[in-house]
Amino acid sequence: MTPVPCLERTTVNVRDAFYEILRRHGITTIFGNPGSNELPLLRDFPDDFRYILALHEGAAIGMADGFAQATGRPALVNVHSAAGTGNAMGNLTNTQSGHVPVIVTSGQQTRRYAAVNAMLTNVDAPMLARPLVKWSCEPLRPEDVPLALSKGILYATSAPAGPVYISLPLDDWDHDAEADALEHLKARVVHGQPTVSAESLALLEDVLAAATNPAMVLGPGIDNRVGWDAAVRLAEQLALPVFVAPSPSRCPFPTRHPNYRGILPASITGVSQQLQGHDVVVAFGAAIFRYHAPSEGDYLPPGTVLWAVTSDADEAARAPIGRILVGDPSAALSTLADATRAMRRASLPSRDRDQCLDETGPAFSPESILDALDAAKSANTVIAHEWTSVDTAWDRLDLSRPGSLYFPASGAIGWGVPAAIGLQLGDPSRRVLAIIGDGALHYTVSALWTAARYRVPVVFVVARNHEYGALKSFARLLDATDAPGLDLPNIDILGIATGYGIPAVQADSLADLTDLVREALSGDGPRLIQVQQRPLSGYGER
Repeated sequence: MTPVPCLERTTVNVRDAFYEILRRHGITTIFGNPGSNELPLLRDFPDDFRYILALHEGAAIGMADGFAQATGRPALVNVHSAAGTGNAMGNLTNTQSGHVPVIVTSGQQTRRYAAVNAMLTNVDAPMLARPLVKWSCEPLRPEDVPLALSKGILYATSAPAGPVYISLPLDDWDHDAEADALEHLKARVVHGQPTVSAESLALLEDVLAAATNPAMVLGPGIDNRVGWDAAVRLAEQLALPVFVAPSPSRCPFPTRHPNYRGILPASITGVSQQLQGHDVVVAFGAAIFRYHAPSEGDYLPPGTVLWAVTSDADEAARAPIGRILVGDPSAALSTLADATRAMRRASLPSRDRDQCLDETGPAFSPESILDALDAAKSANTVIAHEWTSVDTAWDRLDLSRPGSLYFPASGAIGWGVPAAIGLQLGDPSRRVLAIIGDGALHYTVSALWTAARYRVPVVFVVARNHEYGALKSFARLLDATDAPGLDLPNIDILGIATGYGIPAVQADSLADLTDLVREALSGDGPRLIQVQQRPLSGYGER
């Protein structure tokens, strides 16, 4: 009897299987700040991957966040265990609030050492990040690492998108993976986007048809081509004044459209006052609502009803008012725009726009700085905005297409500089202009090194007012104008940028600012431009 030849079984280790899963999902860029627990993952780093080094975990998260938002795909960031993960969590609040699909991995001590709480053990690792992620885990076996990664990617990208966290022991990588299981994981796909039912949208259609003075509120969840175009169509057909929801992290509507009415204030009474006179308010892609400034009063004016569509069931459940429909808000907008074509109403008159300001220096108002930057950018420019003292004034900029402005979604400072780098790496076809306050800059200032090291051509504009302007505004509101620690004198921002390898200059006039930014946007490397901003007047002695 002729013996049957024994087929040799191909083996693959956990490390190689990990990279195979990433390839399957188109993830070939890794952002990170490694420690000793992470080094075994990076050994024999594949040639078809690129590693973007950040000098702090918070910067690494911000870069991955911006990259995922620019590409519309999940991003992976690798940080150190307990302390490193803690460093990352400030910016992780923005990633969670912004529904950004980021897979956060961290190293863990060897399984034997973790059991005795040796140095650099991440104690109860899945619990550490759990309040800020959709799902977290530490695989029970080395063989389960590929499954955990695959599951994390699918969780991160399913609606509503958001970050996940996976803790990975450092001695897992050289174990054999389960080859058959890996083939199944590589073929695994989850299809489907939750949509609002036709019956629910028909109810909303009837409500809009019967409304006498309806208005629309838009949030970051519709800042995409489908949502943007549908919002414009619906606004024009039904003559809807369009507001942007409070504390916006994206720009969901063209700021020069005649129906545009500005950003709602981040207070209960402020929103209620702005919506006065509207019998129906319909919101898409926004939490209801992201308040910030303390205030009393009712959520809506008398006689006003609110309907909303969000992909996040948690946002729907925690909304204190309204009838909330759960599903893709962009798809719902598109369906409503199609269904209401026959309801066309007379067009709204355009609101009066503030005139562009031309001031003499040496320091300038925030409005005039924004006007000068608007003159320098093009319609293709992407704005990364972390100038928190003017977070409701960015609509002085002419923004005419989706994906044109990004702001830290939870308000956690230190996002802007690294996120701008991630946005630029994610979409090199659109130049990124980062507008940063001089206080926000220093939370993740080391990200400037990454921009210089990889020649990421972000143009950073730093508004230098020598203070925490946003905090001084709140100090007035909270009757705490004697609070210490709100001034930022004697910081050489130009010297810091130069030290990290980024050419840096001072703009001495508004015309100078426009020219310098326009020139920098046409260059092929990073630049930093500082402009003096007027400090908050009438605050007290500085």
